[in-house]
Amino acid sequence: MGRSADSTSRITRGRSIGLMAGARSTLPMSSSGTGSKLIARDKKLALKRETIQKMHDVSSPSTVIASNSSSYTIDEIIQGLGLKNPSRFVSLHSYWPPETSAIEVMGTPETPSHIIDKLMSECSAHGFSPFHVRKSSTGYIYNRIWAAIKRETLLTLSEGVATPAEIDGIFKDVLKTPKGPCEQMDVVGLDVVRDIEQHYADVRDGVPTEPRRLLDEYIAEKKLGVKSGSGFYEWKDGRKVS
Repeated sequence: MGRSADSTSRITRGRSIGLMAGARSTLPMSSSGTGSKLIARDKKLALKRETIQKMHDVSSPSTVIASNSSSYTIDEIIQGLGLKNPSRFVSLHSYWPPETSAIEVMGTPETPSHIIDKLMSECSAHGFSPFHVRKSSTGYIYNRIWAAIKRETLLTLSEGVATPAEIDGIFKDVLKTPKGPCEQMDVVGLDVVRDIEQHYADVRDGVPTEPRRLLDEYIAEKKLGVKSGSGFYEWKDGRKVS
C-alpha cells in the first residue's frame, strides 16, 4: 500500500523534529534562537542520562531538550543529574512506522505551560497529532494500554491457552489490525520487550512474573524475533515465513 500525500509530507517535515528512528535534530521554536532537541537512544537508563547531561552542557539555556524514550519518563531520566534548569526537559514520544501521526508530549511538575503549548502547536504544524500526557506516566498513554495487551498475551501463552498464531488471528479478526501482539513483539525484539516489562515491574506493584519468565526462555534460545530470524515466528528478510 502506498503512502498518502499527507503521510509522506508528515514524514518529510517530521525529520526536522527528529522523529525518524534514532534521529537527533533541532525543531525551531522561535526566531530568538530558542530551539528544541529530541534524542532517541536505546533502553539503557545510564546512556540516556549521559546523553541528557551532554545535551544540557552544550545547549543554550533557552533550548528545550526532549527524550523519545518509550518506557522511561523524563522525571526518571533527569533524576540525580546536575541540571541547572530542569524545567526545560520534556518527553516527546513518537511512534513507528513514521506514517503514524500520533505524538505524546509530557513534561515534569516543573515544566512551564508555555513550553507544552509551544510543543503542541509545533507538532501540529509539522503534521503530527499531539496528545498531552497531563501527569508523569510510565508508558505515556498508548504504551500503558499496549503494555497490558502484551502482558496478557504473554500470560495467555505461558498458561498454554493459545498459540501465537491463534492469539494474533483472533486479535486481527476482532480489531481489524494488520499485526497481532505476538507479531508486533517479534518486530520490536523480545529482548527489548523483556527490558520494558522489567521496568514496569520495577516501578509498579503487582506486575506478574510469568511474562518475563517466558521471554527469558526465548532469549536464552537466542529467539529475539525479526532481528534474529526467529521468535514467536520464523522470519526472513523482515518477512514472516512461518
